[in-house]
Amino acid sequence: MSNSLVLHPAFVLIVSALALSVMRGKGRNAVILLAPIFAMIALWLLPEGKLWEVDWLDYHLTPLAVDKLSRLFASIFALMTFAGGLFALRRNSRLEIPAAFLYAGAAIGVVLAGDLVTVFVFWEIMAVGSTLVIWSANTTSAWKASLRYAMIHLAGGVVLFAGVTGHLLATGDATFSRMQPDSIAHWLILVGFLINAGAPPLSAWLPDAYPSASWSGMVFLSAFTTKTAVYVLLRGFPGTELLIWVGLFMVFYGIVFALLENDMRRILAYSIVNQVGFMVVGIGIGTELALNGAAAHAFTHIIYKALLLMSAGAVLAATGRSKCSELGGLFHSMPLTTICGTIGALSISSFPLTSGFISKSMISQAAADGHLQTVWLLLAAASAGVFLHAGIKFPWFVFFQKDSGLRPSDPPASMRWAMLLFAFLCVALGVWPEELYALLPYPVDYVPYTAAHVVTQLQLLLFSGLAFFVMLDYLKRTPTITLDVDWFWRVAYPSAARQAAAHWENLCARVTADVSVKAVTVRSFIARHRQPDGLLVRSWPTRSMAMWVMVMLLAYLFLYYLGR
Repeated sequence: MSNSLVLHPAFVLIVSALALSVMRGKGRNAVILLAPIFAMIALWLLPEGKLWEVDWLDYHLTPLAVDKLSRLFASIFALMTFAGGLFALRRNSRLEIPAAFLYAGAAIGVVLAGDLVTVFVFWEIMAVGSTLVIWSANTTSAWKASLRYAMIHLAGGVVLFAGVTGHLLATGDATFSRMQPDSIAHWLILVGFLINAGAPPLSAWLPDAYPSASWSGMVFLSAFTTKTAVYVLLRGFPGTELLIWVGLFMVFYGIVFALLENDMRRILAYSIVNQVGFMVVGIGIGTELALNGAAAHAFTHIIYKALLLMSAGAVLAATGRSKCSELGGLFHSMPLTTICGTIGALSISSFPLTSGFISKSMISQAAADGHLQTVWLLLAAASAGVFLHAGIKFPWFVFFQKDSGLRPSDPPASMRWAMLLFAFLCVALGVWPEELYALLPYPVDYVPYTAAHVVTQLQLLLFSGLAFFVMLDYLKRTPTITLDVDWFWRVAYPSAARQAAAHWENLCARVTADVSVKAVTVRSFIARHRQPDGLLVRSWPTRSMAMWVMVMLLAYLFLYYLGR
């Protein structure tokens, strides 16, 4: 192993997770805040290149490799761990933050891995950590959701394992580099990556599981699984045209279900699928501008999505309610939460001078530069849809609609500081995008603030906002349940399993009854013939016995000659 003295940032968080599981009080709080900072420092002290290399069996592995793309994702993951830990500092759970740090450390391990074996190992650790984060909510719904979540991700892990194994057997090379979906193994790897991205047909695992987490747990969940999937797609399958259409499906799927949804955190969960769809489209386009846009949008999305979920989490923690139909008027008593939530809503809507504008516009411009007119038009329509469901619907129904009479106060200081940090970053990145552009994997020759870009985006947002208020009566939510494809594994599959079990029990009961009757008959037959005059006890004439011996001898001779 070369450069073995180099500190792996992932292990800083994983070791911290183990320590946090037994720590209490101020020491615990210090580790929560300092460990991500140390991980960030360790990351930026690393030079670019393959830093850890080891031979395992017949394969050359690179557990630690750094370039601009991996440093970008590892940096935002470490920053997210710090802000998430700060937001969850007062969370009364012995499991959630250690599980979240294990989860974050594994995500950093994936993005710093230079080979597919290491990717898979950290991929599975990430699944364990995220499942424990959901489980730590300590509710019946969270327990059931965590089992469904684990089922989907373990299945995805099996698919990925099969693909990685096939790739190793076919090539003998474990290096994680660009691939083409030109073999069964590579298709399996692509499918395994897309499952974690929330791609169809299993997109519903995300809105099914994430809102079942605690008010702070969903903040962590929003950052790592889907964005790690974006990273591995960027690394492994850039320019795969299929991803354009997969991404567009995710974009509109998220919009439609978010508009139908009544639960504020499920709205934001569907919005995660929607936003990851933009990134997948950029990866599918595959030009340098598009890949830069996908990476930049992943970076900014982690920040503004976490900010939105922090504001939603603050409301949930203060009121115990998450249904839009039960909320409203909270701006009276939660002004800071309202402001931060609104900044997050503007950012996700790509409002000029916010972080979403300087990243999402790169993907749209890449579609235009590639003469993908249909794709550009669909992305433009989707941008208007995002403003409808996340930019207006979420803050309007939670903070501004008809007064619910609730008067909770803004959350405690640690939660407020976490929201303020990310609100500042949403605006700062929107005003000074050059700092982010300098971190992207390819040179950036793109100016977001041109008259055409700004006017086009403002027109989309203006007419989208007008449509929202014109159709407000239709968009008002009532206490309803949105059916999604998760119905199959949440309702249909358990119901079918119960019916199959009932039929099996009935069949077993009938077979047992029939066997019992036959057994009684046989037992009676045997008992009857064990009587003095029965077949097994009575005396037999010598001539009869001699005849049966002759018959058996003839049968033996016949079989003997037949065998020859």
